[in-house]
Amino acid sequence: MRNYSERLRVPASWWLLGLLVAAIFASTVWAGLSALAALASYVVIMGGTVAGLLAYGRPRVEVTGTELRAGKSVLPLDEAGRVTALDAAQTRALRGPRADPAAVLLIRPYLPRAVYVEVTVPGGAPYWLIATRQPARLATAIETSRLAAPTGGNAVA
Repeated sequence: MRNYSERLRVPASWWLLGLLVAAIFASTVWAGLSALAALASYVVIMGGTVAGLLAYGRPRVEVTGTELRAGKSVLPLDEAGRVTALDAAQTRALRGPRADPAAVLLIRPYLPRAVYVEVTVPGGAPYWLIATRQPARLATAIETSRLAAPTGGNAVA
């Protein structure tokens, strides 16, 4: 059962700018070449741009009754500790100067806010930083699922 699900899709402005730049680049490549080369340059460059934008916006954040999934990473909720919804300034600090190289990060530049999830199991990642459009909802879903988990969760206040 999913308690929260969000795909980190690329915003429309990135699509507009990406496709505009790709079209300009394809037109530049086309200059002086045959019509077949022009068609091939548009197909390859525009197709590559579309594929890249789709791939970059593919990660999904999900909270189920027993685990948190952020992209390909999975954290059992009984290993989660303190959960905090962060504003843009706090997120910027944790992905920049205060970042821990051992942390698990799923961040996107077009998502300025994130959720901090402390990991209570020693030896692994100290925390997860997950970008989201709705940090309060994600934090609530993690906290609710963690406390309702069959193992009892880690009740950290």
